[in-house]
Amino acid sequence: MDMDPIDYSIHGDDLQYVEVRLEPGRRAVSEPGAMMYVDDGVTVSSEVGDGSGRETNIFSRFWRGIRRSFSGESLFTATYANDAGVPRRVAFAAASPGQIVPIDLGSVGGELIVQRGAFLAGARGVEIGLALQKRIRVGFFGGEGFIMQRLTGNGVAFVHASGALTEMRLAPGESLRVDTGCLVALQNSVNYDIRYVGKLKSALFGGEGLFFAQLSGPGTIWLQSMPLKRLGKTLFGAAVTAGRPGGAIGIVWALVVVAIIVVRIILSGDGGS
Repeated sequence: MDMDPIDYSIHGDDLQYVEVRLEPGRRAVSEPGAMMYVDDGVTVSSEVGDGSGRETNIFSRFWRGIRRSFSGESLFTATYANDAGVPRRVAFAAASPGQIVPIDLGSVGGELIVQRGAFLAGARGVEIGLALQKRIRVGFFGGEGFIMQRLTGNGVAFVHASGALTEMRLAPGESLRVDTGCLVALQNSVNYDIRYVGKLKSALFGGEGLFFAQLSGPGTIWLQSMPLKRLGKTLFGAAVTAGRPGGAIGIVWALVVVAIIVVRIILSGDGGS
């Protein structure tokens, strides 16, 4: 199935949203709850599955919805159809601070592997599936578990990252060691493995954990600077050290923020973000 081409513009700096311009008859899809605003004339609906339009019957749609739920997304997809005779707008915003990156799936070989919960919105026809880790050690120690998301198609997908975002191109044979929680997305051609830090003292006192991700080219990767787990750990540490007189209010506020982040992680399933 052909994708619905869309025009878009991304607004903001650290708290971004993306505005999509739909021509008459065109559609976009998003995660439920991602919509920021929508023009009159755009029909908003929810459907079981990934909203790609490839489902031929209710059983196919339900199976795609089940696969989405395993990858950290909702069983349902929100769809936005422009039923007006003129271009209309719909905007999407992420639930946490960070950046939104538009990725044309056609330019990366029609397939992209992303962390669970990273998909925000996209053109009608972008399909969300499962990307099972081939190596057991990657599943156990990779920060994202055995399941990541596989986006396929040839349209634009909007992926959200926490903190600042960087895109890096790895040449054939070139390798990069990355904190497992900082990995947002990678091309299918990139080899993803897990390596031990190497020294027990570094693992215990270096603050980086026991394992890091080993990424080898060729291919493009996207990294985020502030995974939600890292931010939550920092805020929790600040709350613990604020136990001196006058710090009670700071403790309460820090714990509230940590609770919100934890709930966000549980609901979205983005274990590393």
